Amino acid sequence: MSTKNLKVKYEPWLSAETMHNNSRKWLSELKFTKDEELFFADLVKSYTLQLIDSKHFTESKKIIDKLSDLQKETETLIKTIKHHEKELKVMVDGINEIEKENAYKDEHTKISTVVNNFLGKYKTLKIQLFSLIKDILKEGKQKRLLQ
Repeated sequence: MSTKNLKVKYEPWLSAETMHNNSRKWLSELKFTKDEELFFADLVKSYTLQLIDSKHFTESKKIIDKLSDLQKETETLIKTIKHHEKELKVMVDGINEIEKENAYKDEHTKISTVVNNFLGKYKTLKIQLFSLIKDILKEGKQKRLLQ
């Protein structure tokens, strides 16, 4: 008896409701991220003089550039997910269009990966920014105590 090696691609079964809920969750997280980005922009403006200090300049420039890139990426992801959400009708229209449905599920999986990667990068940036601001505040406090 001979055996054949079959390559099986694992795809989780996702209902239309599950995909809709995922999309709504992503949008919620990204809209909150967008609000946080506005807060970070104000924070950067508040500490501009300290951030451009020669001691912190290179690190702060990198963080601010990343923040700017992530703001653009947030907008793009929000638009992508809104469009994806509108296309959900292919899953619930009652018409058997296997190719379109599979394409939609593939796109959903790709978006899931992109959003998760984005949120990971965003969390890392938040940690870096807060760490930098914390160091600046400590230095300011030390300077006041020495005077």
